Amino acid sequence: MAFNDRFLKACRREQVDMTPVWLMRQAGRYMKEYRDIRAKHDFLTMCKEPEIAAEVTLQPVDHLGVDAAILFADILLPLEGMGIKLEFAKGEGPVIHNPVRRRADVGKITVVEAEEATPYVAEAIKILRRELKNRVPLIGFSGAPFTIASYIVEGSGSRDYRYTKALMYEDPEAWHALMDKLSEIVTRYLRMQIKAGAQAVQMFDSWVGALGPYEYEKFVMPYSKKVMDNLAGEAVPRIHFANNASTLLELVSMAGGDVIGVDWRINLDIAWQRIGYDKAIQGNLDPITLFGPIDSIKERVKDILDRAGGRPGHIFNLGHGIHKETPVSHVKALVEIVHELSRK
Repeated sequence: MAFNDRFLKACRREQVDMTPVWLMRQAGRYMKEYRDIRAKHDFLTMCKEPEIAAEVTLQPVDHLGVDAAILFADILLPLEGMGIKLEFAKGEGPVIHNPVRRRADVGKITVVEAEEATPYVAEAIKILRRELKNRVPLIGFSGAPFTIASYIVEGSGSRDYRYTKALMYEDPEAWHALMDKLSEIVTRYLRMQIKAGAQAVQMFDSWVGALGPYEYEKFVMPYSKKVMDNLAGEAVPRIHFANNASTLLELVSMAGGDVIGVDWRINLDIAWQRIGYDKAIQGNLDPITLFGPIDSIKERVKDILDRAGGRPGHIFNLGHGIHKETPVSHVKALVEIVHELSRK
């Protein structure tokens, strides 16, 4: 089977035969095959067992016809190697039992090699490269330094990120020390994935939309930029996705990445203009659109493709992850519609 490299070509802003499409959280809870495995294992076990992680990663590739696979993992997997006590509590999501809120807490964080902290991630990637047989490229990923910081400072998810922002303002020196450590950890984690065989990497800044431009530029951007700069010498595309960040797009673009991912809160043509045409763009369908009728999905896809204007470098994706109740038939239809409407 010939290698489907249209995703990688689009990352490099090269001409493609049709717009590539993959979906954030495409390996996951909306698929029956995933739920069958999840019924037998807790979430962390699924992430830490390379064969299970590989099997789950392959499910949407086999069923949906997407143009890339993204590793099944979680952005918080590096935490245990840092000395952070992480639990995925039922119905609550991730819970940190020793949150980092003072300078002394920052001092306790260890920076270890990713191969030592998360060897199972590298093993899953190696299995996947063998199993995929170059059908589609494999994307590795990590949380961005700010998003990881927000979890370990808050102790769980948050609405207002009160503790995180308080640390920024009350002890900026401790904040910068924390972000410096996290940018090194993220760099090592992504570099390990590339070495294991990931053909592109994405950095998720899922919660950075909680910040204004001033806070982002002063407290966050230097560390996202450090990760992107550190990976610039690697021969794989770097995708930088900042969620709920329409007010920050120019700064996110300046922080770096070959591809900038955008959510659905801004029209794609306006976003690309602000990001700059020297970068590829990824996005940006509202995930809830997939609950609507197929005709409505088609209408929204057409609008996004029209806004991309056939310019090389558009990768179709959702503006955030798939919701767990999403009908699989609608996800499959989405992939087919993107391919059909964009075929050259």
